[in-house]
Parts: sequence; structure tokens; C-alpha cells
Amino acid sequence: MSIVAFFERLFFAPKKVDFLVAFLLLPFSVIYGLAGFAKQLFIKPKDYGVKIISIGNLIIGGSGKTPFAIELIEYLNAKFNLKIIYISRGYGRVSKGLVEVKRDGEILVNVEQSGDEAMLVAKESKADVIVSKDRVKAINLAKKRGANLIILDDAFSKVGIKKFDIILEPKEIKNLLPIPSGPFREFYFAKKRANLILKEDIDFKRVVEFKNLTPRMLLVTAISNPKRLDKFLPKGVVGKYYLKDHSFFNKEEILKRVKELNATSILVTQKDLVKLDKLNLAISVIKLKLDINSDKLRKIENYIKE
Repeated sequence: MSIVAFFERLFFAPKKVDFLVAFLLLPFSVIYGLAGFAKQLFIKPKDYGVKIISIGNLIIGGSGKTPFAIELIEYLNAKFNLKIIYISRGYGRVSKGLVEVKRDGEILVNVEQSGDEAMLVAKESKADVIVSKDRVKAINLAKKRGANLIILDDAFSKVGIKKFDIILEPKEIKNLLPIPSGPFREFYFAKKRANLILKEDIDFKRVVEFKNLTPRMLLVTAISNPKRLDKFLPKGVVGKYYLKDHSFFNKEEILKRVKELNATSILVTQKDLVKLDKLNLAISVIKLKLDINSDKLRKIENYIKE
């Protein structure tokens, strides 16, 4: 189990958190938080000569970064007709190093090489897409490709890059401590260095649509904190099959569960769908979009216009 998966299980599981364990781990949380704070003090942001927007969060687990990126890319493209390049680490991919996923509107690789989130952005937006653990290397390539706006995924902690930081904050936060005692990647007050903080259900709302619903559906998903889907699920879900975030699917295992439940289709998110092209199964889709506060969008527009 990865470190991220461990903390997701600890802080998002339905059972109560073991507070004794959290208390014992508190010194490590302080050290971890101080390390993140020290980076802010001693690393000066570098200007790369191009507009850069970072979409991130402070908490472990899904916060809607990918659908937010897609909505923002399409909104800004319509407003300004920009050459936008989206840069991600490419979580869950089998490839190494820097990979161009989409260039000049053409998808160049498969989902195994790109990772699911990067492929979703490539398919659902007009942005070109690069995946790389080395964000600076990816930024330099994006500039070479003519980008006049770069969208960085999950890069709030990359303090060495001059950028416009957007933080997506979940609706409920019960523990404000850094990992391992809490779910935060830095001290909670670190969010103050963000240029824009958007609170779920206040500054942005999830809008859910469905495609190809059937009478008996098996929910199959490999997203972080899958239980957040529960309040959106339609009638007809007869079972749930959760995999670790970014996992690829095994057709035989899914078919086995479909048969056991006499399911008429599998129900998946759009993020899952990009990994199911070759499985040839009856698929129902949860289409998640974000409705973003217009005042917040104008603040992002102002950054572009500066």
C-alpha cells in the first residue's frame, strides 16, 4: 500500500479515526509541516516568462481538481483563445520521464502511458497535455510548443515556480493536522499563500449527469475516496467495486462480479471510462462537471489580462 493510499484509508474510511495513533504521530506531523513551511521561506519563486495557473489542494484525497481544470480550460479558451497546455505528473501511468500526451490537438499515446487524469483532460478539453514528474522540464517544453498559458495540476507545493495558485477546499474538514496525524500536506495556514481559495458548495458546485443508465448497475471505480459518489448515485446500483486510485481494471474480475449480481451494466466515472476502451462491456457513465462562481472566474481572468 502506498503512503497516500494509507492516509486515505485512515482519514476517509467509514470507521472512526484511531485518535491515539494520531496523537502518537503528532511529532512527525509537526516535523513534516515545518519542512513544508521552510521551503516557503528559503525557495524563491522563479518567473518562467509565461502565465502559469496551479490547481491544487492541501488535503489528501479527491477535491475535484481534474473536472475543475477541464471547466477552467474551456472557459479561458473561449474567453481569450489561448494556446493552453496542461501539465500533470501522470499519476498511475506505467511510463517514465516526460511524455507528450496531446500535441496540437492530437492524442499521441494510450492511457497506460499518460495516466487516467491526464487522458481525461486530453479527451475532454482543447488543451494539449504533457505529463512529467519534473515540472520545470515540462514548463520549458510547453513554452517551446508555443503555450501562452500553462495549467499545472497539483502543484501548490512547488514553491520554486512563479504562478497563480488556486486551492480547492472540501466542504467539510474535521482534522487540520499535517500527515501522518492528519490529512493535510502542509500546515493549514499555508493556504494563505494561495491567490484564490475556492470552497466546495460555495465557490464551486458539483453537477452530475448520467449516460446509458440500466436497471441493474455495478459501480466500478478507481478514484480517491470513492464514497463521495454515494450522494450522487442513481437508482439501480446493485453493488460497488472499489479499486485503489488510478488503478487499471481487470476484465475477468469485473465480469465475475457482474455475473454474481446479474448486473446489466457497470457504472463508472469519466476518469474510469478512459481506461475501459478495450474491455467491451456495457457501460453507464457518471458525468461530473463543476459550476464555478463567476466572481472567482473573473479573478482568474484578471490574472490573464495583467
